[in-house]
Amino acid sequence: MRVKLDRTMCDGFGLCARHAPEYFPLDDWGYASLHGDGNVAEADEPAVKRALLDCPVHAIIELRTRQTTSATGPPTDNVILRRE
Repeated sequence: MRVKLDRTMCDGFGLCARHAPEYFPLDDWGYASLHGDGNVAEADEPAVKRALLDCPVHAIIELRTRQTTSATGPPTDNVILRRE
């Protein structure tokens, strides 16, 4: 699982930090940031998914990659944004 945080959408509710504080620390004003590169360990996926689902402004997005084959070259990765 891989996630992205849109800080411009964050309103500082802090629900993400309650569910997954190691991924979404809050700054001095109560706004979240994403710690790390967005790759979530399998053991942490339930907490991060709960943070994603509970965000009232949908500032957390799950990134999903899938491999496709190009007619003219090697397989490429496409990034698909989705919200469960």
